[in-house]
Amino acid sequence: LRSAAGVGGGLVQAGGSLRLSCAVSGMTLGGRAIGWYRQAPGKEREGVLLFTSNDGRTYYADSVKGRFTISSDNAKNTVYLQMNSLKPEDTAVYYCAADLVVTKSGSWYLRNGMDYWGKGTQVTVSS
Repeated sequence: LRSAAGVGGGLVQAGGSLRLSCAVSGMTLGGRAIGWYRQAPGKEREGVLLFTSNDGRTYYADSVKGRFTISSDNAKNTVYLQMNSLKPEDTAVYYCAADLVVTKSGSWYLRNGMDYWGKGTQVTVSS
């Protein structure tokens, strides 16, 4: 899974927006579970936002509801994470991830992660 590291990540002031992209290689997006996770220094990895394309459902961490959205461009085989109203506590390394076949619930994927991981992208939100 290839994550377009450095595309979209960076430094932004609180209240600002960023869009991360994840160019997926080696598989199409259809029928997959695709998501974004993050890990802040000294903290455990956290599921942020994901969708299961078999049923079209989206799952959010409570901390990002109403601020983050996930989308995809199947023609480009790319997944996006649009982050608005960013807060300093959103500072973390962000990873995209995927499962080839959706075998678990979305909430399970948020808690436990997926099988394939992209390269992380640093997001820093200043206060």
